Amino acid sequence: MEPNRLHIVELLRDGPLTVGQITQRLGIQQPQVSKHLKVLSEAAIVEVQPQANRRIYQLRREPFQELESWLQSFRRLWEERFDRLDDYLLEVQATEQYTNNRSEDTNV
Repeated sequence: MEPNRLHIVELLRDGPLTVGQITQRLGIQQPQVSKHLKVLSEAAIVEVQPQANRRIYQLRREPFQELESWLQSFRRLWEERFDRLDDYLLEVQATEQYTNNRSEDTNV
């Protein structure tokens, strides 16, 4: 993702903002901000609500909920793999401890 668009998404994460507020916080020109907001709007990441002569942008929840759902499947997969790794490491540790104890018993 283009860095300025990512910054805009991060700003909007905290709540709706006008184009002027985004421009001020990012320190870039208004036409650039408007261009990035148009791309984000066309991608259905943000939505705009006109209020008098201002346009207020906010993040849409749906794309982030879909992303969260997709990521959740990977979390489950990795959690299962880490659980198996934990089990294996405990097994190896127990085997090493048993071997060390037997070694000490035969040396006494």
